[in-house]
Amino acid sequence: MMINRFSAALALGFLILFNSPGSLAQDYTAPQVTVSREKTRMGGKLYYSHIVLEKQTLYSISKAYGVPVEAIYDANPGLKESGLKKNAVILIPDTTAVPPAEAPKKKKKDKSDDGGYITHTVRWYEDLDVISEKYGVPVEAIMEANGLKGRKLKNRQKLRIPSDPQLFSGAEQGKDQAQSVATDPAATDMPASVEDAPGQASGEGNTGMIPLLRKNSVEISLMLPLNARDSTAGSRSNMDFYCGSLLAARQLGKEGVNIDLNVYDVSDGQLHITEERLRKSDVVIGPVSYGDLGRLMSIAPNTTYVVSPLDHRAEQLTKSYRNFIQVPASYSTQYEDLARWVKEERTPHDSVLVIYEKGVRDKSNIITLTRGLDDNGISYRTFSYSILEGRDIINSLRDCMTMTGKNHLVIASESEAFVNDVVRNINLMIHEKYDVSLYASSKIRGFETIEVENLHNANLHVSTSYYIDYDRKEVQDFIMEYRALFNTEPTPFAFQGYDITMYFAEMCSRYGNGWPSVIPLEEEEMLQSGFRFSRVFVGESEIGFANTAVRRLVYGPDYTVILSKGL
Repeated sequence: MMINRFSAALALGFLILFNSPGSLAQDYTAPQVTVSREKTRMGGKLYYSHIVLEKQTLYSISKAYGVPVEAIYDANPGLKESGLKKNAVILIPDTTAVPPAEAPKKKKKDKSDDGGYITHTVRWYEDLDVISEKYGVPVEAIMEANGLKGRKLKNRQKLRIPSDPQLFSGAEQGKDQAQSVATDPAATDMPASVEDAPGQASGEGNTGMIPLLRKNSVEISLMLPLNARDSTAGSRSNMDFYCGSLLAARQLGKEGVNIDLNVYDVSDGQLHITEERLRKSDVVIGPVSYGDLGRLMSIAPNTTYVVSPLDHRAEQLTKSYRNFIQVPASYSTQYEDLARWVKEERTPHDSVLVIYEKGVRDKSNIITLTRGLDDNGISYRTFSYSILEGRDIINSLRDCMTMTGKNHLVIASESEAFVNDVVRNINLMIHEKYDVSLYASSKIRGFETIEVENLHNANLHVSTSYYIDYDRKEVQDFIMEYRALFNTEPTPFAFQGYDITMYFAEMCSRYGNGWPSVIPLEEEEMLQSGFRFSRVFVGESEIGFANTAVRRLVYGPDYTVILSKGL
């Protein structure tokens, strides 16, 4: 199968078609176990990241690192069942690490050491106060070091953070605060504090830090059902996703990161990608469908991380594969967020009512929602009816509501017909002067049979995976560049392709092969989505990654939709 290969250094040039050569078999002798120089901190503990070579055993590895075999099993849940696999990355406890409370304070650098600065790339949500707190450096010192006349910053602006702020005249004002943060062990362990630190790519002098083996070239395999000969909406959406990925690669190329994008058209039901290409890829994005993703995971090496870009159902695979990353936040995640949201807005005089359809077989969303309310200590009532009873439930619904406070009504259903009927009945209650806030998952926004006016009347609160705030400058810049390059408007799929490619390419570039251990610490608000990944637990074992970031939308009067909160 021919592969399209794109390099960001060539911007948006023509794609090169090529065939991946097969790997040649080699004879191995039992290699000596070399102690890794890469370390990572997880759960407050320090570990070596060890790559298993052919014929290495747990016994030989444990002897080389001086730790018991059981300690290695404890650090790697599931290892007893799966056994060692070639090229797998396992965690080895660092028994020589000094506990954080006893760690010696770092000697302050002289201004001439490494230039005396750490380079920080500004993110869109950061201001000088946030950056000052992150590094323990007074705002005045940052402004003086960068010649800033005002406090306004630009997204991706490079700032020089002085390693010794006291050398600057404006630093004395925040001296005490800076010292307290700088000597806090928790602050010095955060990877954000050294994300762009010069001269530390080898990890030396970073004991206890995330290994910073930065890469200037990142290899990504993108697997989409492009089906270029078909003009259906599905193929157009996937092509839009691809164009968004190209734009991300182009942007990263401008910033000095070369993106090698290998594109596979899987529209014929065949995966085509070879094991060799999977091993070489820093990250694989796609395929799209749950079925294709399942087939890919069955052949992918466990060191190759696969990103699920669009299908909510694929979250099931996070319970089976440690190297699987689910991007779309599931409906269960949205319902969990709705429960927290109700807790934040509810007052003692308010009423909480969970509404669901009678007789449904799949009650997983109902269970998730009610468990979330229970966990948050919220008292609530449940109300269910069948769609055929919809015209006769007003009196029963009225009995469950209050006139002395706000009624927080949560719909636990994904059925358009039922949700439409609930919204209609709630609007009848609103005309009777009941104070209502309606809560629902993101699916309600796609129901075409519901009158939008009724959603605004009900003060709808939606927890969703995706939302584009067109007032943001970053979004406007993306739209203008997309129009200029592709002569068309970007769809949500284009935004998704851009967000995913940008986030994971930056992780691979910034942290090298150690990036999977860092993503739980790297929360990001992208153009359309938020990314906050956490491990999925099966029993006590950590398996794949799932995105738990959501965006909260509030439907207000005059047809306004307000982004209440991200992440």
